[in-house]
Amino acid sequence: MSNIVYLKTPLTDNIIESFRIGDKVYISGIIYTARDAAHKRLVELIDNGKEIPFNIKNQIIYYVGPSPAPPGKPVGSCGPTTSYRMDVYTPKLLEKGLKATIGKGNRSETVIEAMEKHKAVYFVATGGAAALLANKVKKADVIAYEDLGAEAIMRLEVLNFPVVVANDVYGNDLFKEGIAKYKRESS
Repeated sequence: MSNIVYLKTPLTDNIIESFRIGDKVYISGIIYTARDAAHKRLVELIDNGKEIPFNIKNQIIYYVGPSPAPPGKPVGSCGPTTSYRMDVYTPKLLEKGLKATIGKGNRSETVIEAMEKHKAVYFVATGGAAALLANKVKKADVIAYEDLGAEAIMRLEVLNFPVVVANDVYGNDLFKEGIAKYKRESS
């Protein structure tokens, strides 16, 4: 049975350890955005022993490149990007203290193992609900890599941003569980 959790950022190990796959989570507070190009730059900084442009410890990165903000709104549509494109970079960010990512689709075994090792989770946001998700963003500021346009790193202030736990710190995978359950029920 899944739980409904109202979460305030930043995250802690105790909070992360309480999550189980299938839990519905409503995030309030600060989350950061980053996609492929920004991830590449962040990992290059780490590899060169340099500081990244924000404190990643206990934070959440949302894989999104919001569309331009319409008048009176902080962002335009902001639906999740397919997560596997960041899988090559994610373990290094988890090692630096990142506690959660948000995207769509499943993660590689390497990322799942890194989440287990570093006590992190993966949330999925509903693809196709970009306008609804944008309504949960109350403030947005570009904090790094403005030259990347929509893929710049942004600091978002969100209120009750809806996600589901797809991978927990125990190595459980909602995608695999769903397939196994479907196979059992259809047999």
